Amino acid sequence: MSNELFDIPCTTIKGEQKTLADFKGKAVLVVNTASKCGFTPQYKGLESLWQQYKDKGLVVLGFPCNQFGKQEPGNEGVISEFCELNFGVSFPLFKKVEVNGSDAHPLYVQLKKRAPGLLGSQGVKWNFTKFLISADGQQVKRFAPTTKPEDLTAEIEALLK
Repeated sequence: MSNELFDIPCTTIKGEQKTLADFKGKAVLVVNTASKCGFTPQYKGLESLWQQYKDKGLVVLGFPCNQFGKQEPGNEGVISEFCELNFGVSFPLFKKVEVNGSDAHPLYVQLKKRAPGLLGSQGVKWNFTKFLISADGQQVKRFAPTTKPEDLTAEIEALLK
């Protein structure tokens, strides 16, 4: 799996270093999340996808982001506790990142290049934008914040075949 997307370092919400290569052989759903957003209830749907497909080859990764309406003001401990207590989140969460601008996390720089959205490759529109990456990293599809996690079922199943 020699794919630069898989080599980008990411830090988990607990401070561990990871890359997407740690999830080798799995389809990956990357989502920029926020605790005080109108889409926050999507955490429940993301957890449901994780539970339904984690043993079939999907991993869901949440990247909290405070760039949109300052809807993720808490630190990592607050975010982690909120997600666990309110939505039973057990899928991997990462440290808060920026997804747009000059300080955008390198993972998001690559994802936006590979799957430009309505704002082109330069921008993620809002919290809960979803990127679905094939297990080999060759396919990246972007889904709008308004796309509910449960609406990704057919796309996920197609990747897991």
